[in-house]
This record gives sequence, structure tokens and C-alpha cells, in this order.
Amino acid sequence: MAESGADNDRYQALYEALGYVFVDTGLLDLALTHRSWCAENADRPSNERLEFLGDAVLGLSITDSLFLNRPEQNEGDLAKARAEVVSTKALAVLARKLALGDLLFLGKGEINSGGRDKDSILADAMEAVFAGVYIDGGWEHAKNVVLNQLQSVAEQAQITPGERDFKTRLQEAAAEHALPAPHYEITSSGPDHGRQFVSTVRVGETVGEGRGTSKKQAQQHAAEQALLLLDAGTPSE
Repeated sequence: MAESGADNDRYQALYEALGYVFVDTGLLDLALTHRSWCAENADRPSNERLEFLGDAVLGLSITDSLFLNRPEQNEGDLAKARAEVVSTKALAVLARKLALGDLLFLGKGEINSGGRDKDSILADAMEAVFAGVYIDGGWEHAKNVVLNQLQSVAEQAQITPGERDFKTRLQEAAAEHALPAPHYEITSSGPDHGRQFVSTVRVGETVGEGRGTSKKQAQQHAAEQALLLLDAGTPSE
């Protein structure tokens, strides 16, 4: 799809925030198209393939930056820092900053269930946008867009690697307290387009509970709660 004046107006604020203007606006349309919209409209596919590519573009951009920024940092800390920067939560925060939710092509059911503000949908769209830049403008433009948006997050993550990885921190805390390894259980409810997950984690007598729109998010929230209880020396039962 060729760029049009209407499309340019629709995406002007996003272009300014990204520091990149798409030559092929159709790529950006595709990057912002959720599968729920495709179920109601047959003229283009969803952003899932672009999301797959964008995950790699994002990962390499951040890995390269972390690797060069602190040559003395070991592999484990580099991995923790990268995981924090490319996490669903971090990407959703960025997507909200860019007002990406307002630009998404969503089905009516997804809109009604709050899809424009769901972490998983926003993060997937963010990855798809990175892939769109890569296809539209090449590697250098894609890397620059990623780092312009996430460099400060990466630098902070590198100072305190793993700080936001609550599951890892809980596992380490359990070992320090000579407790059994954390045991997670998870349940889900709701329709496919609006599924909610509830996770509980047990560490000895301490039980944490968390909710989220993905299993990973629910487990992280449960681990965070359990850590708070464990640090306070307060069993939950």
C-alpha cells in the first residue's frame, strides 16, 4: 500500500516520536493490525509475522548495545538486563508512551474488553513496528529507532540487572532462606480475546498471588508479592 496524505496525518505524531517516517505506510498499517480485526476484515493479515521478526530486531539491537556498553559485564547479568528491556511490560510501557493503543486496528470484541491497553497486545504491536522499520528502511534505521526509544531503559537495567525479574529473585531468596524452590500454579478464565490468568506461588509457608493477561505476567506478579512477604518475614497463611 502506498503512502497517502490521510495515513501520513494519522501517523504524524508517531513518526515524530519514533524519529522515522515510513515510506510504505502499508507496513505500519500491518504492524498495528491485531488478529481480532482480521477476523472481521479480510483485506489484510495480522501483525503476527511482523511481531516474530521484530522480536529478533529488538533482541539484536539491545544485545549489541548492552554488550558494547559494559565490556566487563558477565553473560548472566547481560542476559538479565536484556530480559528486562525486551519484556512485555517494558514494551507495553513504551507503546503507551507512543500512544500506540489509539492507532491499533482491533476487532469490536477486543475493543470492548479493553484491548487498546492490554500489555500483551501493545508489546506485540511494538515489536511489529520495529520489524516494519527494518523492512521499510533497513537495519541501521531499525536499530536507531529501537535504541532511541529504549537506550535509557537498557542502561538502567544494566546497572541493576535482574531487578525486575521477580521469579529469579524469588528463587534466589528461597535458596538464601533454605526454603524449597518456588512452586507455581496457574488458572485462567475468560474468552480467548480477553483471557485473564491467576498465578499462585508457594515458598514454604509464604504464598503470593498475581494476575495478568499472560501466564508470564501473572507469575511475575505472584513472585513479586511473595518476595514482599518473604522480605517482611510475614507468612501469608
